[in-house]
Amino acid sequence: MASRRYAPSLDRLLRLYSRNYRNLSRLLARARRVNGEVAQYRWQHAQQALILQLTVNEQTRYTEVVTVERLAPPLPLVAPARIEIRLYHDALMAEVLTGQHFLRLLPAYPYPNARMQQRDEKFQVNLFLAELLEQFAHREWQLISAREESR
Repeated sequence: MASRRYAPSLDRLLRLYSRNYRNLSRLLARARRVNGEVAQYRWQHAQQALILQLTVNEQTRYTEVVTVERLAPPLPLVAPARIEIRLYHDALMAEVLTGQHFLRLLPAYPYPNARMQQRDEKFQVNLFLAELLEQFAHREWQLISAREESR
């Protein structure tokens, strides 16, 4: 049986981009209501020693570039998670641009390959972002206000 060439589902990818935009926009709006217009927002997990930071790197009329990174605690032998996302306000979509192990994502990869990337790596990385953003809806995550950080 001949293997079929992988063709990414544009419909699934665009739905995922819309979902990420919706969740990230809500998160940023909530943070801005509490802390105002600042460049960095931090969330702390109530039961674990874990802090995630959102940094607004660039803001234009139609786009915004945000970095999500894990600040604490460091894990032995593991680089801290860090991904950069572009929000497209006119299209209502958010896409992962870069991360700690990649500089840009291709729509599809041949498999097998030297870096052991999945055929649908771009979809998988954006799905990871969607799952991460959905975690912020749970009560275990608390926004650290700017006043608490300065203490």
